[in-house]
Amino acid sequence: MTVLDQTVIDTLARRLDEAERTKTLITMFTADYPDLTIEDAYAIQRTWTALQLERGRVIKGHKIGLTSKAMQNAVSISEPDYGVLFADMFYQDAGTIPYERFFAPRVEVELAFVLKTDLRGPDCTIFDVLNATAYVTPALEILETRMHRVHPQSKKPRTVVDTISDNAANAAIVVGGRPFRPLDVDLRWVSALLFRNGQIEETGVAAGVLNHPANGIAWLANRLAPHDEYLAAGEVVLAGSFTRPIEVSRGDTIHADYGPYGSVSCQFV
Repeated sequence: MTVLDQTVIDTLARRLDEAERTKTLITMFTADYPDLTIEDAYAIQRTWTALQLERGRVIKGHKIGLTSKAMQNAVSISEPDYGVLFADMFYQDAGTIPYERFFAPRVEVELAFVLKTDLRGPDCTIFDVLNATAYVTPALEILETRMHRVHPQSKKPRTVVDTISDNAANAAIVVGGRPFRPLDVDLRWVSALLFRNGQIEETGVAAGVLNHPANGIAWLANRLAPHDEYLAAGEVVLAGSFTRPIEVSRGDTIHADYGPYGSVSCQFV
């Protein structure tokens, strides 16, 4: 249920848009609207997305976040969240990424599902996801924030509804490694080692994503259905991280080793 009227939603979406374009941080929305609901947050996100489409940006996929129980418990939520991937967010494996594009980027390890057929809810299952997927590939998600993580005065942290409003904190994606068909391997046991400047920072296994990364894709298809939206053939869908995010600075080289499924890397310059 929403508590904000459309005028306020439009205003907040424009604030996010301005923050992204000027690379400045704004105060989290819950500081001014403490009763903000999850549905309000998605309404803000959809309005912000419409502003991007008006400017010519093209939707190329979706991302799913907060897929691990540990992260859900940390932010007091019982389900994942999602955001939109635009075509200009994609970077080539082993390439350079301009650091000035971001304010305070962080990186997570994920699996990306590339769809060969449309995927619609309700009642979408893990088996529907596996049948609809052309291939799965290693990926890095680059997180960003358009609002303060902690309020400068009150020191209160942002909440999950702030993050959802902010396109689920998504900013960019790097795909690489070896693509593979989803039924050729047990996706639960795909694992990765995450390095920053040659030092290992995190490790994880894909079962940390709702016990199977395809479960997140099914959840998203079902979550979009009430809005008459769906995951389209050709979309790239990030299934959710199975490591904690690591902070990056200008000059850092990030490398994720997926063992038999190759690696994916990037450098922030």
